[in-house]
Amino acid sequence: MYIAIKTDMSDTEIYRLDEDGQVERQKLWPAGRTLARDLPGELDQLIDGKYKDVTGIIVFKGPGSFTGLRIGITVANALAYAEGIPIVGTNGENWLASGREKLASGMNDKIVLPEYGAPANITAPKK
Repeated sequence: MYIAIKTDMSDTEIYRLDEDGQVERQKLWPAGRTLARDLPGELDQLIDGKYKDVTGIIVFKGPGSFTGLRIGITVANALAYAEGIPIVGTNGENWLASGREKLASGMNDKIVLPEYGAPANITAPKK
């Protein structure tokens, strides 16, 4: 099975796909400020805790919310690294199909970096 994660907006999307890329299960919810707390548990429920059955991870890499992308991609990268699962980052309207095709062809980004669409707006220290 593949899992897919999209955290570029306030509504989070996660998917469980079969090897043919058909959506078996999905969850969409307004994660807001609880994304970092809730995402790992929601993924665990989505795959029924069967990490050994996950053969690929698709993650939306942007553009989008700085914090949302950072959290979603970090969770995806950590899971891919810890479990030795191939991971691909995609973007665009057909991000899910594109990711499935990349995984099916044997592609593995090993680590996905976010594409925010603009430089981060970081507040300078006051000192």
